[in-house]
Amino acid sequence: MRIGLITADPGHQLLADTADVLTPHHEVVGLDPGGHQAGGQDPVSSGELADVYLLKARTPCALALARSLERRGAPVVNSAAATARCQDRTVMAERALRAGLPFAATRTVASLAALAAEPPRRPVVVKSRHSRRHDLVARADDAARLRDLTADWADEPVVVQDFIPNDGWDHKLWVIAGRVFAALRRSELAAGGRGPNLPLALDALPPGWLDMVLRVGAVFSLDVYGVDLIDTGGGAPQIVDINAFPGIRGQAGAPEALAALALRTAERGVLTVPCP
Repeated sequence: MRIGLITADPGHQLLADTADVLTPHHEVVGLDPGGHQAGGQDPVSSGELADVYLLKARTPCALALARSLERRGAPVVNSAAATARCQDRTVMAERALRAGLPFAATRTVASLAALAAEPPRRPVVVKSRHSRRHDLVARADDAARLRDLTADWADEPVVVQDFIPNDGWDHKLWVIAGRVFAALRRSELAAGGRGPNLPLALDALPPGWLDMVLRVGAVFSLDVYGVDLIDTGGGAPQIVDINAFPGIRGQAGAPEALAALALRTAERGVLTVPCP
């Protein structure tokens, strides 16, 4: 089998470890999406398609490349459409709430400057509408904090969620084709900021959390994804973010699970979970 990695960083731990699992018997090729433009010629247009592509990059160029490959009949994990839904936090929230998932109530504001002009009366979490590296994620308890943020983010389209008091720990759950991995991480919104990942056994999760996290995959048509949850009290979960193809670093068994998914998808020639 020939497995393509759509990424600008083939040395990423999860991808490198997955390639190590595959390469004794299969060919793994990296595909940097950086130069691809929507509507332009893709980097493999004149060559042989891989049997499956793993879409790790989530930039506009990467999504355009994935769509081009899909039009040519190549299976891509996750699909370009499913990945794009997780890049737009407005679309993400609407889809999750329609499905009855315990997602944070979310409203969209055209710009941070517009929000600062009529600030909320309670503490809120403000995020860039479009998820990307080094985007805006901040807690704002008052109008002064919002004004401070506008110094760098005035024109940024944002989503706003009420800040829900919690213990300051994010529950990081990652899924690869139904196999769940978990860790605890101090929230970047907590005092002292984000901390390292800590081990979290699946049997330590509150009842119902695993089933709910697996349902996210069906709702969003994702095979490889991450769900960030907080415990709002008594084991009641609230989803605060969903990520297509997260890093899943340092999780024993994750590279093997990803390699197995790639080979199953290549053998079938279709996505494991079809995109509606």
